[in-house]
Amino acid sequence: MFSPKQLEEIVQNLSQLIPQGAGQIPENIHAQIRATLNSGLHKMDLVTREEFDIQRGVLEKTREKLEKLEKKLNQLENSKPL
Repeated sequence: MFSPKQLEEIVQNLSQLIPQGAGQIPENIHAQIRATLNSGLHKMDLVTREEFDIQRGVLEKTREKLEKLEKKLNQLENSKPL
């Protein structure tokens, strides 16, 4: 899913959205944002870009193999005498 580093970057980005006049976010609020965000991301069942790219590569290879097998099957069907 998301590494702790990625999650911390998201929390930091969200923290920067709070107006400067509000002062520093207390650590307990920071931790709560992190926990809430982590929980929400896990519920979404997201995958990382790396995992997505790996699965896309596997799918492309599988598609190529399927197309080769379909061509071979068509050749075999067309070469059979009736």
